[in-house]
Amino acid sequence: MVTTQLYIACSSAMSSSPVSAGHRWIHEVWYEDAPSGLVLLPLSGLYWFVSTIRNLLYHYGVLRTFEAPAPVIVVGNITVGGTGKTPTVLWLVQELRARGYTPGIVSRGYGGSRSGTSMRVDSDSDPDVVGDEPVLLAKRGQCPVAVDADRVRAATMLVDDGVDVIIADDGLQHRRLQRDYEICVVDGTRGLGNRRLLPSGPLRESPRRLDHIDRVLINGGVRDTVAYRFELVATEACRLNGSLTRSLDGFRNKTVHAVAGIGNPRRFFDTLREHGIQVIEHGLPDHQAITKSDLNFGDQFDVLMTEKDAVKLGRNLGDKYWYVPVEFTMDSVKAMAVMDQIIIRLQQAGVAHG
Repeated sequence: MVTTQLYIACSSAMSSSPVSAGHRWIHEVWYEDAPSGLVLLPLSGLYWFVSTIRNLLYHYGVLRTFEAPAPVIVVGNITVGGTGKTPTVLWLVQELRARGYTPGIVSRGYGGSRSGTSMRVDSDSDPDVVGDEPVLLAKRGQCPVAVDADRVRAATMLVDDGVDVIIADDGLQHRRLQRDYEICVVDGTRGLGNRRLLPSGPLRESPRRLDHIDRVLINGGVRDTVAYRFELVATEACRLNGSLTRSLDGFRNKTVHAVAGIGNPRRFFDTLREHGIQVIEHGLPDHQAITKSDLNFGDQFDVLMTEKDAVKLGRNLGDKYWYVPVEFTMDSVKAMAVMDQIIIRLQQAGVAHG
């Protein structure tokens, strides 16, 4: 319980508006190693103690783990904030389906009012009920999605629906569900910050955890020949009402309102600026509900937002409201190596296709 409370408190601080003093201070502490963050070290010690006890209880079988009725691939991170997990999950769905598998996704359903019960999610589900990311996953992935704080129960539901591979979205710290393959996604720009545990740093787990991950994928940042690096590429904007798709370059030299209720809004704003767009930033807390009135900025500038924010609004909006989808891209040789490793693990688990 203490671990959960510390995580929620720090996530809220990190996700608040970029202009807030709290956000600036947290960013300076976590990613610029400001000395003032040392006052939080005792709480980080408490976080470490609670997490260590919990892990030991699982290690020695005091707390039980459960095997899902299908192989499980976990995609997560060891830091607070957005790293690119959702596009990675969607890429895996696409690659597995191309190889003859029937993947499904389980999610905590963070931000939804019914995350304590198992619910099937589709593109028309209410994000206020099931969470915004599950709706986006269902819409883009075109595969079965289930939300439940009890991921074991959600996985069983998906297998009953015909799924033969489970992808657990943001499940590295969910020890109760056994897994066959783990992927950790790291922000290539922010990295692991000051490498300290919450709340004096952004880490949910020790950096040593990466030594036991099957594959670490790095989202952007410095190019090198060793890391398995990927990029999230944005090339177009789509009207929320579905009437038009337009190249992002068509907004070049224009001023827009940019809305991002994600773990790292800065990445979205920088993406737009890379296309020569003049950005008025509106960073929102991650998973925050958005209504049309929240997007009334008193002028005629276009409003561009992330796809995750767009699912909260529906299609009944005017022509000035756009969302920007992103696509996961990776060097084809490295992408093949990742998938080959996953397929071998699935075959070992007794699931073979293709």
